Amino acid sequence: MTTAAAPLLSARLSLTPKTTLVGLLDGAWWPRSHDLAAELPSLVDALEEHFGRITRIAVNPTRWPVVPHEVAVTGHTVRVGWFTEQDPDKMILLSYTVGRCDLLVIPPETEPSSAARLMTAAALPGSVLAAGALMSDEAATGRRMRDARSSEDAWETDGGAARAPLRHPLVGARMIPVPRRLRR
Repeated sequence: MTTAAAPLLSARLSLTPKTTLVGLLDGAWWPRSHDLAAELPSLVDALEEHFGRITRIAVNPTRWPVVPHEVAVTGHTVRVGWFTEQDPDKMILLSYTVGRCDLLVIPPETEPSSAARLMTAAALPGSVLAAGALMSDEAATGRRMRDARSSEDAWETDGGAARAPLRHPLVGARMIPVPRRLRR
């Protein structure tokens, strides 16, 4: 019996454009699962177009239940290491060509609108926000948005409603009655 390998899905990736402004991050990656061995091949394939051959990857094991020592990617093997001192929201990739690439790692369960904001913020040229700061800022933004929605819902269900539109248009500061028949 032959089994077909699952097709690689393209990596959900946002990279900082080439510019003279250097920031703390080179972009963001939004994996589809917490399975690092399954997610890394598509990420490495996408990054090798921009950064050359990726040889090593460093992660914090807090976000990944299993951290493999090596991952087979197209044409070679990438060594994977873990460091508990590293920011859990950041991944470091090393390449022979460019050197180092730091990516914000967005958790797979993140809502699409939140992930889009994070991917945009992480790819801003010259940004001085670290991965952890971006994630905590987004968490605060998400809480504010949920609070605003829940207070609006409470307003509507507690009898609050928008004002009814005026029956007659206002002209200036007063209503000016217009006679039905104009005399000349």
